[in-house]
Amino acid sequence: MTQAETKKQSFFSGLTGQILVAMLLGAVLGIIIHNSVATEVAQSFSSKIKMLATVFIRLVQMIISPLVFTTLVVGIAKLGDIKAVGRIGGKALGWFFTASFISLLLGMFFVNLLEPGVGLNLSNVDLTTASEVTAKTQSLSFENFIEHIVPKSIVEAMATNEILQIVIFSIFFGLAAASLGDYVKPVINALDKTSHIVLKMVNYVMKFAPIGVFGAIAGVFAVRDFQELAITYFKFFGSFLIGISSLWVFLILVGYIFLKSRMTVLLKRIVGPLIIAYGTTSSEAVFPKLTEELERFGIKDRIVSFMLPLGYSFNLDGSMMYMTFASIFIAQAYGIHLDMGTQMTMLLVLMLTSKGIAGVPRASLVVVAATCGMFDIPIEGIALILPIDHFCDMFRSATNVLGNALATSVVGQWEGDDEIETAVK
Repeated sequence: MTQAETKKQSFFSGLTGQILVAMLLGAVLGIIIHNSVATEVAQSFSSKIKMLATVFIRLVQMIISPLVFTTLVVGIAKLGDIKAVGRIGGKALGWFFTASFISLLLGMFFVNLLEPGVGLNLSNVDLTTASEVTAKTQSLSFENFIEHIVPKSIVEAMATNEILQIVIFSIFFGLAAASLGDYVKPVINALDKTSHIVLKMVNYVMKFAPIGVFGAIAGVFAVRDFQELAITYFKFFGSFLIGISSLWVFLILVGYIFLKSRMTVLLKRIVGPLIIAYGTTSSEAVFPKLTEELERFGIKDRIVSFMLPLGYSFNLDGSMMYMTFASIFIAQAYGIHLDMGTQMTMLLVLMLTSKGIAGVPRASLVVVAATCGMFDIPIEGIALILPIDHFCDMFRSATNVLGNALATSVVGQWEGDDEIETAVK
């Protein structure tokens, strides 16, 4: 086989190449449909073609619960003792909350610097479109957040794919298993083998990823006039891109500080997961593939299986940045002045309310709406950003994946160093 043939095969047979082609074809088909048929027909086409994306995401959701449970339990059991769990958990939570705070701060900085909401014309905005999101804000409170953390039934948590609740149960189960030692080794071995079966299922499911991405992209472009959206929301979307790009630069620089030259290898490893997250607007859809790639990168499976489930509940950097950005944008659009003290209070509120709401449709928007309500900002203002939210979500989801990959890799490296130091002593 010639070198040229090898290159051609590696691109078109690889998942990344197929997804890129699918995104391009989806965008072209969507634009053609939008420009050539009536609005009603385009909407009907969009709802049908989006089923491809829905089926793909549901296939991924099907395997997330058993994957999180088996990998996390096995990971904790392999750590061996509560001290190790506490040490790694402490490092993880320290990283997550620091990253969340910086992400929120960046969103607040750029929305104040660029002021995308100032002077916005609200006359053409249909505020009723926000009812889907605003209806869910009543259930979002501090009390509800605390209750939401602890599952009343692991079966219910798995049925609804509440990752944070599954994580809580898995931590208790794993700690109990670790404390019993050799007695429960057959159970741990069985769960370990189960996790490998589920990861094999991942390989089958991921073959459907290009079709899912194709459906998602085609569906959006069929009903959205990209040119009109670009003009109407140029300032908001442009400002958001500046903010999210700055967050990417920050995360990559931090990666090079801690991982040095290995950061380049990590970025190459996660290109596929990043594109899947970008195309489907679902960081959840990438979870199994990201697990696989991080283990191939060299992070111990017990670290990956412990860090990633926690990260998907506590470390959504892209979503965090968007929350402060969108909340203050809506206040600007309505001419509501928020002093720096109020904005910092909002930031701290978001630090809490944004954790553990995985599984809620339009999770970021629900949190934004709830936050606006707390600070007397009209929650109907969500309608301002709904038309462009899908495109923002693409970047948010990809950023979430980058943040979790980086956090897992850095903590994995720290733990590797600790083990080396312990061995030397």
